[in-house]
Amino acid sequence: MSADADADAYPLRNLEDMEQRARAVLAANDLGTMVTAAPNLYPHMWSWDAAFVATGLSTVSVARALQELDHLIAAQWDSGMIPHIVFSDVPGYFPDVERWGTRGASPEGVQSSGICQPPVHATLLRRIVERATAAGGGDARLAEEFTRRTLPQWIRWHAWLRNSRGADGSGLLTIYHGWESGMDNSPRFDGPYSRVRPGKMEPFVRTDTLKVTDRSQRPSDEEYSRYLWLVQQMADVRFDDARLPGVMAFQVKDVFMSAIFAAANEDLAVLAEHAGLRGDAPRLREWAREFRDGVDATVDEQTGLARDRDVLAGDWIGLPTMAGFAPLISTADDTLLGRQLEVFEGPDWTGDPRLAFPLPASTSTTYAGLKPRQYWRGPVWPVMNWYLASCLRRRGDEARYRRLRQASLDQLMEGHFAEYYEPFTGEPLGSMDQSWTAAVALEWLADPDAG
Repeated sequence: MSADADADAYPLRNLEDMEQRARAVLAANDLGTMVTAAPNLYPHMWSWDAAFVATGLSTVSVARALQELDHLIAAQWDSGMIPHIVFSDVPGYFPDVERWGTRGASPEGVQSSGICQPPVHATLLRRIVERATAAGGGDARLAEEFTRRTLPQWIRWHAWLRNSRGADGSGLLTIYHGWESGMDNSPRFDGPYSRVRPGKMEPFVRTDTLKVTDRSQRPSDEEYSRYLWLVQQMADVRFDDARLPGVMAFQVKDVFMSAIFAAANEDLAVLAEHAGLRGDAPRLREWAREFRDGVDATVDEQTGLARDRDVLAGDWIGLPTMAGFAPLISTADDTLLGRQLEVFEGPDWTGDPRLAFPLPASTSTTYAGLKPRQYWRGPVWPVMNWYLASCLRRRGDEARYRRLRQASLDQLMEGHFAEYYEPFTGEPLGSMDQSWTAAVALEWLADPDAG
């Protein structure tokens, strides 16, 4: 039975109800080896979802949290890539492993997609390790053993990103599909996608629009045909990293993913030192510096927002999306940080008085192309609220963290743990009982200063 079964349970009465409900969502979505991203729409493991889910699980069971990451890292390709989907045996999702054509490219016995997602894993593993270390006893031993055992795999993952996607000296990672960004249909990709011309493909029947029946919330069929053409282009060259730059019709330097990578390299260096593998830390810190500088260099002086770059067109992408706040994740420049926060709290973003809650939408609320109900084109994403707030807290910005925490808890009190929310009404949208939404609710609630 779905955790969403009892409609009389909404809205939630208090934070204790929220904790119970969040735990119930994760338990209901747990297949034993993986917590699926959502019970109906996403019945598999997504790479960056799994990292956020693991942190939420660690508030309940460190052992189960580490098992989640273990299942993900076991799907790592020989190249070092961690795939963006690890498929379960649950049918009914499209595109499935057959459409991806990854058999023979992915590890034996693993069914996966052929692309990656943002590398938040080291950052969130560090959070789990710190929680386990503070708890002491068995949790601390489990976390230490897990870190020592898997650290070479996480380092291979980072080396693959640096060498296959960011070796050109720009300090920015290249993505070959909008899905790799995690922000699938963000307006930031409209220009690059407009130049993707699908060729002959097998026909397709989508499953997402059968489960989220309000099509206004989902990408269009035209967009989907472009997504699938890019999958076919990769499959046609057997996902060969060396051949992708010569064949892919979509190539973008992703500033948000690059900032995540910069921060994660620093976190992985800390984990390496914690595990006694100090020889790897200098290289990781050099990558952190390289990509931190690369992200800072993209900022538009006029808008104060970071920009992606369309590799094939040679153009900056400066649309006002959440990705523009990439320096909040990684910058060491206090002047840039101050400018970013000024924009973040201004009338185009969290300072817009029309917002149901003062939380960042996926695009500026004053952007002419805002679509407040459609996926990454306008809604508010709870997981991003928590991630950005956590980045600010690690800088020592407790006041802003607390404000975002309170607004997020107020938003989640409606109780459905939705994938995303309409920014002006607070209506839950997309998939309900979303695992990473429940996970970050548990993270907010595990705050020792809660209440």
